Amino acid sequence: MDITHRSSPQSSSPVSWSLKKYPLIFPTDGKQQNKIQNVTTGKLRFPFPIECSQELLNGALHSGEVDIYPHGKEGGAVKVYCDMETDGGGWTVFQRRMNGKTDFYRTWSEYSAGFGNLSEEFWLGNEALHNLTSVGQVSLRVDMHSGNDNAYAVYANFSVDSEERHYTLTVSGYSGTAGDSMRYHNGRPFSTRDKDPASLGIHCARAYMGGWWYKNCYKTNLNGLYGVNRDNQGVVWIDWKGKDASIAFTEMKFRPSRFSPTTLG
Repeated sequence: MDITHRSSPQSSSPVSWSLKKYPLIFPTDGKQQNKIQNVTTGKLRFPFPIECSQELLNGALHSGEVDIYPHGKEGGAVKVYCDMETDGGGWTVFQRRMNGKTDFYRTWSEYSAGFGNLSEEFWLGNEALHNLTSVGQVSLRVDMHSGNDNAYAVYANFSVDSEERHYTLTVSGYSGTAGDSMRYHNGRPFSTRDKDPASLGIHCARAYMGGWWYKNCYKTNLNGLYGVNRDNQGVVWIDWKGKDASIAFTEMKFRPSRFSPTTLG
């Protein structure tokens, strides 16, 4: 899976989003000077960061593409996109919709492995999500833009279980402006067009052409058909825009719940 980085969009219009790569920039004032010295000698605070908040603590201040090591140095690097700017930064991004160029009506194995392009639309992968959210308490953030409107949802507790348990979702502790649509999906297994582990009478992934933690069927469907504004299809967050308004931009991300930007000083 190819993965790159973007700057935070200021508009929800797909044609106006600017996608860039940034070098790592390190502060040079006051207490941060020792960090600069450590970097020049290769002595990073986290030489093999396991997620983006550790890379932020290494001194990476701009959003962009980063190698992380969920299983340590020996496990090899995984390339991810880090949001280092939103609400203090340190977010590992695992989903983005922005232009409809990437097909999200995929198989179980594709959702497990991940797909797309990190510079545009992608799904990081359910296996990576499980590995990265099963070590300590993790928070979820969802950012959405549609027209001139912006909304977000934060969940204090977020995790994705193993493939043996069908990548079951745990999510709770809502705050934000978008409304609590994810709560409906708490405790649900992941479902795709070719695998529906716990059907409640309708194959939701086929009916709404996505891969998601469907129930009967959804209150949010961020991996649905892009740009479709009818028949309950589309990229939907019902508590914000209703069931027939496809959202132009979505980004899902996580970081350790214990993380605080004050630790950067």
